[in-house]
Amino acid sequence: MHELTTIQELRGWLAEARLVGHRIGLVPTMGALHAGHLSLVDEAQRRSDVVVLTAFVNPLQFGPGEDFQRYPRDPARDAELARERQVAVLFAPSVETMYPAGSEIRVVPGPTADGLEGAVRPGHFSGVLTVVTKLFHLVEPDVAVFGQKDIQQAILVRQLVRDLDFPLELVIAPTVREPDGMALSSRNAYLTPEERQQGLALSSALRSADAAWRGGEREAARLIGVMEQELHRFPAVKPDYVAAVDSARLAPVTVAEAGTILTVAGRIGQTRLIDNHLLGRSFP
Repeated sequence: MHELTTIQELRGWLAEARLVGHRIGLVPTMGALHAGHLSLVDEAQRRSDVVVLTAFVNPLQFGPGEDFQRYPRDPARDAELARERQVAVLFAPSVETMYPAGSEIRVVPGPTADGLEGAVRPGHFSGVLTVVTKLFHLVEPDVAVFGQKDIQQAILVRQLVRDLDFPLELVIAPTVREPDGMALSSRNAYLTPEERQQGLALSSALRSADAAWRGGEREAARLIGVMEQELHRFPAVKPDYVAAVDSARLAPVTVAEAGTILTVAGRIGQTRLIDNHLLGRSFP
């Protein structure tokens, strides 16, 4: 595995890979790798010849008072896990490499970014789409893999690919969960054992609403009510939003059909968690 930190190194390696006809896969991450990230690597491996995994904690997507400074970082473990997964390149640039002095151009999303996470974290998705755009230009991947857990991010990246005509295949891979249903997240490392138990509120709420939908309930407001009622059983959780939205532009729906996204976010102490589920798919 090649551990690269500069754009020149990355482009040089990629030029050689393309000379021999390799199909390039890209998995962008912020490091602190876990099994969820590794499942994205596995998906990229299936669809490409060589995989570039990026590990970059992007300051543009953190707002004032958010956890940029304390976001989990473990570059040695990231390298070990990437090597075990037979990643071809681990690209871990510095902030100065990605945003040199004088950098000022940003990607500004449209209304799909305004609700849900965008309402709670103003400017977040401009930071996300800016770094994703840079990575797409640097790597020029044939396929890029993102996770469903960050569903609004994934949908906005899908729109980015369409609107800016990136010539790549975009794959949104399923959320990976712990045996008890909790979605894997780097921020789970912040949780105390007691908070970890309270964190099950999000997946439990989604599971309850999914059961109601499979039982015949189609009114979105009632499904939201089911989720809210379940969240109330976990007093440490302070919900940010509970919603049922479509999978195209994340617009609220009144009738929940197959493919409708149920999404929930909340805070437990100093930690913020998100989760979602697509109706019509199995829920663990």
